[in-house]
Amino acid sequence: MVGKIHSFETFGTVDGPGIRFVVFMQGCPMRCLYCHNPDTWRTDGGREYTAQDVAQRVLKYKSYFTGGGGVTVSGGEPMLQAEFVRELFGILKGKGIHTALDTSGILFTPENRSAVDKLLEVTDLVLLDIKHIDGEEHKKLTAHSNKNVLAFAKYLCETGKPTWVRHVLVPGITDNDEYLSRLAEFIGGLNNVQKVEVLPYHTMGEVKYGNLGLEYALKGVQPPDGVRVQNAKRILGVIK
Repeated sequence: MVGKIHSFETFGTVDGPGIRFVVFMQGCPMRCLYCHNPDTWRTDGGREYTAQDVAQRVLKYKSYFTGGGGVTVSGGEPMLQAEFVRELFGILKGKGIHTALDTSGILFTPENRSAVDKLLEVTDLVLLDIKHIDGEEHKKLTAHSNKNVLAFAKYLCETGKPTWVRHVLVPGITDNDEYLSRLAEFIGGLNNVQKVEVLPYHTMGEVKYGNLGLEYALKGVQPPDGVRVQNAKRILGVIK
């Protein structure tokens, strides 16, 4: 099985528990206004690797995974290449390596549940990015409804798959007490969520848009201050 990969990070510390080898897959159907990796969007980009090629790269760093680390496959959107990720995770599981899937869940539908199940069988942890709890606002932010995302969250709960929910806090978009409260209520109905992460919006990807000849839609929007970040964490139950 061959997959298209954008890049690798060999010493990741923010994409799941412990020290992690992170694989960034190429291709994404979402067009999040704050995306800091627009160069991962195109499905005809990236470099081709076999699952075995990637596994061999990972194994060089296995000694760093002691204490709860492992491998995270991110994107782009990794579920665009679900069969490749499933094969890679299967190899890694055979080597005793913890696997995490960082996804928006946008591609989940009842029709592809069988393929999703096969991937989840070799996935230890799902990092689910819920971009916006409001359907219309989600569409403005990502160009897609959040229907599939929320359905996937509920499915992960039904199947008991350990999940971390991640939410990017963007002033004027997601940094809104009403929306945060609605998100907290939704997450509260999921008994498989082990952790909620509030990720403050940042502008580090803005320069990439210029290099790619793309307009940066959030130009001028500043990262949230510490007070608003703490407020979001309290509403979402990250801190008491």
